[in-house]
Amino acid sequence: MNQPGFWNNSSKAKSVNKRVTIIKEKLAKFHKMNEIVENIETYGELLELDFSEELLAEASENMADYKKFIDKFRLELILGEETDSCGAIIVIHPGAGGTESQDWAEMLLRMYTRWAEKSKYKTNIVDLLPGDEAGIKSVTMEINGHNVFGKLKGEVGIHRLVRISPFNAQGKRQTSFSSVFVYPIIDDDIKVDIKQKDLKIDTYRASGAGGQHINKTDSAVRITHLPTGIVVQCQNERSQLKNRETAMKILKSRIYKKIEDEKNLERQKIENTKSEIGWGNQIRSYVFHPYQMVKDHRTNFEVGNSSGVMDGNIDGFIEAYLKYYVMNKKGK
Repeated sequence: MNQPGFWNNSSKAKSVNKRVTIIKEKLAKFHKMNEIVENIETYGELLELDFSEELLAEASENMADYKKFIDKFRLELILGEETDSCGAIIVIHPGAGGTESQDWAEMLLRMYTRWAEKSKYKTNIVDLLPGDEAGIKSVTMEINGHNVFGKLKGEVGIHRLVRISPFNAQGKRQTSFSSVFVYPIIDDDIKVDIKQKDLKIDTYRASGAGGQHINKTDSAVRITHLPTGIVVQCQNERSQLKNRETAMKILKSRIYKKIEDEKNLERQKIENTKSEIGWGNQIRSYVFHPYQMVKDHRTNFEVGNSSGVMDGNIDGFIEAYLKYYVMNKKGK
C-alpha cells in the first residue's frame, strides 16, 4: 500500500485495503485469544495459591464473557470459503396463497432487515414489487458487510408459516410458504466472464406509489442473461445508469452462484438447498398458533420465542446450520 502509484488503480486499491482491514481484525482477535488464555491461566494459579470466593466470582463472571467471544470467534473460523466474506443479495418470493403468502414474504424481509441492523450491516432494497392488498410479491435486497453471505447461505430454501391469518374472515389457522435465495456480492477479485452479446437489456418505468417523486422516465433496468436464462432487475435509483450498474452486479453474483452450484451438485443434493427447492420442502417452520415455535428441520435447532425470531434474532439458527454444514461437508 505504500508503493508509489498504489492508489492510481482505485478498484484494486479498495480491494487490497479491504483485505488489509480484514486481516487486521483477525490478528486483533488472535491477540485477544492469547490474552484470554493468559487470564485463565492466571486465575487458575491465583485460586490455587490463595482461594477466595470473591476471586472465584470474578473469574466466573469473566469466563462467561470469554465463552461468548470464543464461540463467536469459532464461528468466524468456519467461514473460510471463497465467498463467505462477501456481502449478500437476498431474494424473497411468496408462494401460492395470495395476500397471506405475500404478507409472510414481507415479514421475512423485516426479519432479515432487523438481523442486519442488529449486526451493524448496511441494507439496500434493490427491487421491490408490492402486493395487491398487503405484503410483497417479490423483493431483492443487498446486505453489505463482512461474512454476510457466509452467515446467510443456510437461509436458502422454503420458509413455512403457521398462524391465524389476519386476512381470513373465519379466523382459521393457515399455512403459508415463501422462498428465500441468497447470493454472494462478488467483488473485483473474483472473475466472472459475461459477454455483452449474451445480454438482453430492457428499460421500463419504475413502479411506485405515486406522489411528487414518481419516476417519469424509463430508468428501471431489466437484464436477461440469455445462456442461463437468469433475469435481474433494478429500479431503486432514479438514474438508469446506476440501476444498470446495480443490475449487472446482481447478475454477476447469480451467475457465479449458478456455476458454483453446478460444480458442487452432489453436495447441494445432500444439503437440500437451492437445487431442490419446492413448495412443501421447507427448511424451517415458524409456528405462531396454537403454540409458539420456530424449528429448523435440517439441524433440529428450535426456539419457543417466535416474536424474537421475527425481530431478527436468528443467530442461533445461523450457528447451528454452519456447524451442520461443516459436518456434512466433511462427510461425517
